[in-house]
Amino acid sequence: MSSAALAAAAIVGAVALPASAADHARPQRPKVEISAVQYDAPGREDRSRRSLNKEWVELTNTTRRTVNLDGWTLRNEHGDTYTFHHYRLEGRATVRIHTGYGHDTDSDLYQDRNDQVWDNYSDTATLRNDHDRFIDDESWGGRHHRGGGHGGGHHGGGEHRHGDIRH
Repeated sequence: MSSAALAAAAIVGAVALPASAADHARPQRPKVEISAVQYDAPGREDRSRRSLNKEWVELTNTTRRTVNLDGWTLRNEHGDTYTFHHYRLEGRATVRIHTGYGHDTDSDLYQDRNDQVWDNYSDTATLRNDHDRFIDDESWGGRHHRGGGHGGGHHGGGEHRHGDIRH
């Protein structure tokens, strides 16, 4: 009978081990994603500050932890690149990166450009970390399809008409 009790205790211990290991799981890695893109500024595109700032990309931190974006890049297909400098994205927060000029805040950053960055018809916004590792991307237009092996399908699906905001 004591051997049966020992065997039962060993089975219970083995079953309890995974639950205990789960309690000490590694903390979740920070996850930042491109959550929306306004690639075709509403209204007349006249390269004015107002028009340029209506073109933007939003990044969202989906975790509770603050993520240091210092050295991260946001790039279009032509190689035009915005580099984040001394910016931390709070947990569960979103930041909008505008094309034109403005005063940076916690929720709005500005690329300080004099011309549109995002092609209205077909382009890809790619986010990379400070080690140049791929984080996420968002594509639109005729030659792109959702989830094309890049960031993959979490921003919605299907084709969008000219000027739509991508989510």
